[in-house]
Amino acid sequence: MIVSRSEFLLPNLGAFVMGLAWAASPSLNLIGSLVPLVLTFVVVNLSSAIGAQVNTLSDYALDSQDSRKKSLVAALNSFGQTKLKYILAGEFVIAAVLSILLVAIVGKPLLLILWLAGISLGCSYSALPFRLKSRSWLAFVSLVLVLSILPTFFIFYTFCSEVSLLFLLALAGLTLTVYGVIVPTETRDYFGDKAMGITTMTVHIGLTKASLVAIILLIVGGALNGTALFLGLFYGHYPILIIFLIAVAAAIAIVLQQFVKLYNLCKEYDNQNDKTTGQAIVDLSANNPKWIMLVTQTYSILSFVLLVSRL
Repeated sequence: MIVSRSEFLLPNLGAFVMGLAWAASPSLNLIGSLVPLVLTFVVVNLSSAIGAQVNTLSDYALDSQDSRKKSLVAALNSFGQTKLKYILAGEFVIAAVLSILLVAIVGKPLLLILWLAGISLGCSYSALPFRLKSRSWLAFVSLVLVLSILPTFFIFYTFCSEVSLLFLLALAGLTLTVYGVIVPTETRDYFGDKAMGITTMTVHIGLTKASLVAIILLIVGGALNGTALFLGLFYGHYPILIIFLIAVAAAIAIVLQQFVKLYNLCKEYDNQNDKTTGQAIVDLSANNPKWIMLVTQTYSILSFVLLVSRL
């Protein structure tokens, strides 16, 4: 369903596989843990859908002025805002019940707190009165918590209670990378957000600085996650699987090349304030969903390889 932003399902898979991979050990029985596996997957993705639907409702006025989001606006008009609100309420109840059931099965009450924190931040990011997406650095903090830290740790903690340094290193790398690949989305929406008074991090610091931040985050995040994966695979059952890290380097290099192009365009726009360059920035950054998919799915594949090496 378009209003649920189903395109985020595959990126969510990255957090799921990564959390599971770092929690895995020879003592983990995946077949015996099938019910918790299904519950964590459903809770994380249902919660993500709730946040996306709240965003669709909250950004309706802004999206109505954006020609690139005609399909989203049309889908909401066709579906009906009132109907979506009722569905949201039902989804929230289902997610809450499933989270409580998961806690009852694994005996870890902290999971319920993690879910409540994630769902609250996910809704507050877009919805009034908080609308964190318009509060500069709070937007950054809420995004990295909702998209990376909380869901990954939720899944990890379901199956493992001992937090390793390598997991923290990988989580830090994923977090930096996730926000790094989100920045071009804010760049694409920069002109509309600025006109509507929505102070995202990119609006706050400007196009050039934001695009430079994206480059730095992508490089540092890739290095941290790559290091964690290297050590995790090296000390796993099949060290030869380290060769798959080439895929991470290739994905980062491909996306980084596009980020550098975007940075140069932003510098040119800041110097000349040219409308043609501004449109070129919007057009290039509109490709960001492809970049997000490339990076997140490469991480998903490597996390799956890590999972195999740890079992």
